[in-house]
Amino acid sequence: MNKVVAVIVAGGKGKRMSADISKQFIELKGKPILYYTLEKFLENKNIDKVVLVLPEDEIEYCRENILYKYNLNVWKIVSGGKERSDSVYYGLKSIEGDAEIVLIHDGARPFVSNEIIENGIKYAKLYGAAACGVTPKDTIKVIGENGFSKETPDRNTLFAVQTPQSFKHNLILKAHESVREKGTVVTDDTMVAELYGEKVFLYHGDYNNIKITTPEDLIIAENLI
Repeated sequence: MNKVVAVIVAGGKGKRMSADISKQFIELKGKPILYYTLEKFLENKNIDKVVLVLPEDEIEYCRENILYKYNLNVWKIVSGGKERSDSVYYGLKSIEGDAEIVLIHDGARPFVSNEIIENGIKYAKLYGAAACGVTPKDTIKVIGENGFSKETPDRNTLFAVQTPQSFKHNLILKAHESVREKGTVVTDDTMVAELYGEKVFLYHGDYNNIKITTPEDLIIAENLI
């Protein structure tokens, strides 16, 4: 078994988008954001299967309006959980025994390149855990409780992590089980791996690999499409 499986997590309700529908269903040039994301992984020759994780009440909508409409053949659709980490865990559990490498990716990040995907697979095989990202363009400040700046980290030592985040499947599944048992709050899967004692290799992503979160992002995304 040397299968590579992409787990696309599409649970964002788009509160910051102020939209009537979940952000992954907002259209760019006439097609939903999620369509572009799924297409990138389904067309990549190094991805064997794609799992889509959705809120339970949006599964049928997605089937009818994206998967059937655009003939996107995902392997499994999994019902997500309350938090993103729950959704990732359910996605990972659904492929237990069926994957060597897993790439976990945001449904609202449609501009991932084939190079980023392929490097993720390569580095996960080499190191067990890897994530793409970029050096922040802005100077970053650490803010204190009173609202004043505490310090200014060296920008060259900082890394804005993107997705996909890539792992040996058994490693990240055990890591998720560990943090769930402890009730630890996590913000992404690299943090899950680190809490489990694993080092995460960081490789260069792309500034175009944005996560569509706010109305301003839609303007950028329209241009990128």
